[in-house]
Amino acid sequence: MAREFGATDILAERGDAAISAVLEMTNGVGVDATLECGGTGQSVATALAITRPGSMVGMVGVPHGVEASIADTIVFRNVGLRGGVAPARAYIPELLGDVLDGSINPRRVFDFETDLDHVAEAYKAMDERRAIKSLIRVGKVARR
Repeated sequence: MAREFGATDILAERGDAAISAVLEMTNGVGVDATLECGGTGQSVATALAITRPGSMVGMVGVPHGVEASIADTIVFRNVGLRGGVAPARAYIPELLGDVLDGSINPRRVFDFETDLDHVAEAYKAMDERRAIKSLIRVGKVARR
């Protein structure tokens, strides 16, 4: 999906392996800007580590389990940090009709579907990168 939106360099690595791969790709300099959307301590640490000095990390949503040193990153490496919540629920009234009438295809993102009894498998699929986002069905959706 990333290639469909124009991505040219895609890495499957995470954590230290991702940091090493990005630094190798950028000749040790790091990237000009990073957008962190994973929401985990590891994704925040990776974003901060791959951003070159003098650049910015943008965070979407509220991450959990973050143990970042502000002094090491922001002060000594001069990496800026900005963030904000992801108010996805605010868009539901505007977009739900488009999803239900087929104007927007959520299957591009929600590519794993299960029920409440198999929620653990949904999280596992996302963790193992077999799924982008999981859709949990809890009942029938009324069509307009």
